[in-house]
Amino acid sequence: MRGGRALGATLAVALLSAGCGIRATDVVEAGEPAIVEVVPARPLGTLLYFVSSSSASRLLPVVRPGEPLDGSAGAGSGEASAGADKALSLLFAGPSKAERDAGLRSELPHGRVELSVRLSAQGVQVTLDAPVNGLSETARQQLFCTAAQARTADRGEAVTVTGTDGVIGPAHCSV
Repeated sequence: MRGGRALGATLAVALLSAGCGIRATDVVEAGEPAIVEVVPARPLGTLLYFVSSSSASRLLPVVRPGEPLDGSAGAGSGEASAGADKALSLLFAGPSKAERDAGLRSELPHGRVELSVRLSAQGVQVTLDAPVNGLSETARQQLFCTAAQARTADRGEAVTVTGTDGVIGPAHCSV
């Protein structure tokens, strides 16, 4: 009886290890994950960066339809600055109810923050009436990415943020 059980177990293991005719292959490299650029048509929306609740530090671009920027990449410095002011004000207001329901959040302090944006050859200069040195790296990236995107469709714009306790940057959006 014991020999029959042992033979049955050995036969089951042999069948499983045979793999049903599927041959082993080497690892196939598929490359990096796909990257999709999300750039709103400036008259149609504002691009903000919020944090995915599924990942502690993953930023996701969100287009706020119906809340267009006042300026665009081709606009004069004053108009583009007004657009960046609006984008950052929306960012500090936090995600909408629909965005929160979709699992987005912000690491920036919630509430009304007085801010100004100045555009120069060195990039975007943001001044806040709030402390900035204690912001997490994710909160900083939310600021850098939204400010750079508000200025141009290129997130490579350098951003410097000055707060009541010091300066962060110049830095670039890492998304």
